[in-house]
Amino acid sequence: MRASGGGGGGTHKRLHAGACFLIGVAGGTASGKTTVCDQIMQRLHDSCVVMLSQDSFYRCLTDEERQNVGAFNFDHPSAFDVPLLMKTLQDLREGKSAEVPIYDFAKHSRSEETHTTGPADVIVVEGILVLAMQEVREMCNMKIFVDTDDDLRLARRIQRDVAHRGRDVASVLKQYTEHVKPMFDMYVAPSRRHADVIIPWGNRDNNLVAIDLIVEHIRTKLQQPDLCRVFPNFQIIPSNFQIQGMHTIIRDRETSKEDFVFYADRLNRLVVEAGLGFLPFTERSVITPTGNAYSGVGFARKLCGVSIIRSGEAMEAALRACCKGIKLGKILVHRHRDSSDVIYEKLPSDIADRHVMLLDPLLTTGGTAVKAIQILKDRGVPEDRILFLTIIAAPEGVHRVCSSFPGVKLLTSEVDEYVDKNYMLVPGAGSYGDRYFCE
Repeated sequence: MRASGGGGGGTHKRLHAGACFLIGVAGGTASGKTTVCDQIMQRLHDSCVVMLSQDSFYRCLTDEERQNVGAFNFDHPSAFDVPLLMKTLQDLREGKSAEVPIYDFAKHSRSEETHTTGPADVIVVEGILVLAMQEVREMCNMKIFVDTDDDLRLARRIQRDVAHRGRDVASVLKQYTEHVKPMFDMYVAPSRRHADVIIPWGNRDNNLVAIDLIVEHIRTKLQQPDLCRVFPNFQIIPSNFQIQGMHTIIRDRETSKEDFVFYADRLNRLVVEAGLGFLPFTERSVITPTGNAYSGVGFARKLCGVSIIRSGEAMEAALRACCKGIKLGKILVHRHRDSSDVIYEKLPSDIADRHVMLLDPLLTTGGTAVKAIQILKDRGVPEDRILFLTIIAAPEGVHRVCSSFPGVKLLTSEVDEYVDKNYMLVPGAGSYGDRYFCE
């Protein structure tokens, strides 16, 4: 386990409050995983970064296994203490300190001592099977596979094990042919399909361009709110004083109905306009009044809106203003405390062929939204054609929608603190539908 960061003097303080960014780095034995991690850590010197090695989490061998340690397969998933690895990662993600075991490769056992590591902005976990283990893979915000030539990896393995792990060349080759290579073909190589980034890595021509791109992506993520780091399908439109001012007005209980409707419509329009930017466009050329050619884009047709009755109907005017003649559908969901039932739906007959903008200004627990999205999916609409637009969202609702439907894009203008016992947003804006439609 190693740490780096902006604390200085051996004290590594987190510079970004909230959720950490977890990176999984996998690849064959001696592929250069540690070097890649070191390069990432060096470039993230302005953030607190902790690196964990999967090798630290080898399980304790039984007496029988220890007596015949040469036959033990250290490259099989069963060789690792996966529950301990998961607990360590979960503790660090929750902002807790964790005790990381120390494995003695000469004695093939754990040391009685442990490393204590605290929470960090970025956690990098590297190991041959990091991407092969589903439970670990699903925790990662970014997955990297280091791809290196087999002969080069074997040469590095011999050099490393002889110099640092008390091995001889014959034993290294025996282990490689009996365990390492078969396990690579069975588990490690297939896991590359789960990687977000595959880095070709050689002895001389190390891929520093890929490292720089990865680091820039991490820095971008660290600047985003917590929920945007965790869920790639969640977006908050860029805030400014104008948006904050309109939120102040619609949240004020003294605001008149006339003013509420006026500023709610403005916010609705901003969110709808931002949402349209995520829909597909095609290249299009036109001739300007001056007789010159202009190369631009044209919106790909087949779009419709679906409002969740009744608050969602408050966003219909904004959608009509942006998309002339757009088809609209409606879904009414009756909410109970722990469940919800669809009691009315009216959708375009060809909705399965359309991109759908689902409208509901307030996202609280997410129960109604999940039910509405499921209805759209049942009618043949793919997740990646559903764009859910809301004005204010609660973290609970964002978690529920984005984790249930990772292909659905969720867009909002602000995220509130939480949902109270009465299922109202805090600080909230009250009952959106009542304030918009009732006198």
